[in-house]
Amino acid sequence: MRDSRPKKRTTALGSAGVLVTATLIVGAVASPTANATADPHHGEDRQARGVAVAAARAAKAGIDWQDCPADWNLAKPIQCGWVSVPLDYAKPYGKQIELAVDRIGNTGTAGERQGALLYNPGGPGGSGLRFPARVTAKNPVWANTAKAYDFVGFDPRGVGKSAPISCADPQEFVKAPKMDPVPRSEADKLAQRKLAREYAEGCYERSGEMLPHMTTPNTARDLDVIRAALGERKLNFLGVSYGTYLGAVYATLFPGHVRRMVVDSVVNPSREKIWYQANLDQDVAFEGRWKDWQDWVARNDAIFHLGTTRDAVQAQWLKLRATAAKDPIGGVVGPAELIGFFQSAPYYDSAWIPVATVFSQYAAGDTQALVDAAAPDLSDTAGNAAAENGNAVYTAVECTDAKWPTSWRKWDRDNTRLHRDHPFMTWANAWMNLPCATWPVKQQTPVDVKSGKGLPPVLIVQAERDAATPYGGAVELHQRLEGSRLITEKDAGSHGVTGLVNPCVNDRVDTYLLTGEVDRSDVTCAPHATPKP
Repeated sequence: MRDSRPKKRTTALGSAGVLVTATLIVGAVASPTANATADPHHGEDRQARGVAVAAARAAKAGIDWQDCPADWNLAKPIQCGWVSVPLDYAKPYGKQIELAVDRIGNTGTAGERQGALLYNPGGPGGSGLRFPARVTAKNPVWANTAKAYDFVGFDPRGVGKSAPISCADPQEFVKAPKMDPVPRSEADKLAQRKLAREYAEGCYERSGEMLPHMTTPNTARDLDVIRAALGERKLNFLGVSYGTYLGAVYATLFPGHVRRMVVDSVVNPSREKIWYQANLDQDVAFEGRWKDWQDWVARNDAIFHLGTTRDAVQAQWLKLRATAAKDPIGGVVGPAELIGFFQSAPYYDSAWIPVATVFSQYAAGDTQALVDAAAPDLSDTAGNAAAENGNAVYTAVECTDAKWPTSWRKWDRDNTRLHRDHPFMTWANAWMNLPCATWPVKQQTPVDVKSGKGLPPVLIVQAERDAATPYGGAVELHQRLEGSRLITEKDAGSHGVTGLVNPCVNDRVDTYLLTGEVDRSDVTCAPHATPKP
């Protein structure tokens, strides 16, 4: 399940008919470390030499910062530029692609400046270009860090402005209603399998040159080239969701290049989890967080009138789902579109009130609110293109990063079993990922994430009941990175903790980024405030 933050009315339609949201100058090049070749299966020496060549070249070239193009919607004083990287690091003098980057300078004095802080929001497929806007918007959570750091965002390879890939026509991709993700027959399963296979073929037809190189290790290498282009000897990095896996792979490949690293809402980096099992684990966690939201709705029945117990709210959901399955609401909102909208509640606490409000309005007889919230907007061609691109990158990276089961029998058995007790997300997630079963390019072996020489303490932040990246992933990464510290937000489950107001978390993130200091032992924080309708 894609785990970058969804935007209203730019919902992405999963490949197999499932609606899902869309959630560095010679002096500045650190020398390659012993672990810079930690990807042991794909010509690691050539890759390591290639990234050293590309980084040295980028360091010499720097970045030609300019005002951002008007259609990027990034107002001054944010500046934009480009960094050139090899499509294939084994061929550093071969084809190059251009990565879009942007920045805003630190808000403090020259003496307070500690360098650049790079950001990845997740996905795979999320754009980081909005990161500097945290400064222009005067986001108080980041005010202290902004005094010390330039905030630098980028579009990873294949995303947005950075050699974007595509797997389908965007307008066709978002059309609704899609098939109900919960199959009622073997014929339904066959139809979904056909859609998944066609989507994989579409990725190859439209973006075949890029697909073999759309991997997390290559994006980590890109990150090192961006570091060099910025003139930074070492990397300061904030990664959320999939960005935590990008950070973990970077820390493994370039441990001596890391200065400060915060990873928030952690993808389990175990090779056994990337990526098939990780998605199955999500299905279990989503069910738990869905129930948390239903409990909250029930406690606020005086406002939402959806029932005073979890079971009552669930009954309302099942009634809505059955209605949409029989006759799509407004002609466009079926069960797939409902999941695309309602899944934002177990993703993010910030969606609790908006989702419950729309649900309540529907139950009171207002169907238009639900159509407006859950149906695609075919007039929003830019948003639809972004949604299609995000889904294409998600699919390309996860399918190329690792080997996936090719046996439909295994997919069918695993998801049928999970669906019995975890029905909210299981089949929707399965169809979204099924293109990986017939992926048209060679699937790789994930990096063995681990500590290496020179890696400083990494700060890990995780909510205990996160749905998109279950808590076990943070524990696993903590065990693999020596000297790391884990901050657990107990009894909370919003995906992406560092952006929320919780002084117990915020103060420790600030202290780490500003001083490098971590607590002597792991920390458990009380939850942030529950939304109040």
